[in-house]
Amino acid sequence: MKLYEPEDRMISLIRDNYSILQSLGAFGISLGFGDHSVREVCEQQNVDTYTFLAIVNLALNGYHSPGNEEKLSVPTLLKYLQASHEYYLGFQLPFIRKELVEALDENDNLAMLILRLYDDYAKSIHQHMKYEEKTLFPYVKALLRGETVEGYDAETFSKHHGDTSEKLKELKQIIIKYLPADALRNNQLTACLYDIYNNEEWLQLHSKVEDEIFVPAIRHLERQSKNDDVSLKITNMINQNPEAAEALSEREKDVIIAMVQGMSNKEIAEHLFISINTVITHRRNIARKLQIHSPAGLTIYAIVNNLIDISNVRL
Repeated sequence: MKLYEPEDRMISLIRDNYSILQSLGAFGISLGFGDHSVREVCEQQNVDTYTFLAIVNLALNGYHSPGNEEKLSVPTLLKYLQASHEYYLGFQLPFIRKELVEALDENDNLAMLILRLYDDYAKSIHQHMKYEEKTLFPYVKALLRGETVEGYDAETFSKHHGDTSEKLKELKQIIIKYLPADALRNNQLTACLYDIYNNEEWLQLHSKVEDEIFVPAIRHLERQSKNDDVSLKITNMINQNPEAAEALSEREKDVIIAMVQGMSNKEIAEHLFISINTVITHRRNIARKLQIHSPAGLTIYAIVNNLIDISNVRL
């Protein structure tokens, strides 16, 4: 198994694997790149090299290195998948149907049944890809803009991302088993069947790219978005009232320290030699002054304002 690397020549990659020509088109890479390396061609044509090679090595060798999602370019993946959809829906599906029409006898009921089966298959593929374009792709673009999207995530997509190749397999089997034909039609059907096999492989790769590369990249984006959101909330909370610490009494600061250390109201009362009711009153005043109502928020406040060292926090 040869894993292709950035310094390999692009022409060598294609010479070894002509099937990659289709992927070049989906990336928007034009031919005529001479003896330049993969990295040089990608940089010249504004394609992320790491993402390009991730898909190429998955396609040619079935290899993908998980855990490096942060290196993937999600915009490049989006461009690739959108172009793949346009190619398949706009060219490949109509092309195969045209081949079938030319190869089948319109007076043969079984032949017409095969054509109907193909149309059902094409419709299901169309619906599958349009769903992604209408739902998944806009969601990912929103993540890239730093927007929060409720009610949808990569996990939801994965649960609904089924296999689209079953009807195609059934179509192949029927053609092979049940359609004897004259020499001319047999040649046409054989050529059509060859294209169907190629498209089955293409669809399988398309699904693998989505499942093994695109979805993990989306999950990384989601984690990044959540982390950014939490960081923003913490920053806003800290900056909301920078002089709040001055508004606290010394006893209230003592109560905060005890709370952050994980003490109960009873333990705080015993520690500070005050009543439990007094502890509750202090806690109510602290929440009102700081507008912080969660233990995690209070812990962050105490650390940021140097009321306690992080090593003394019970996590």
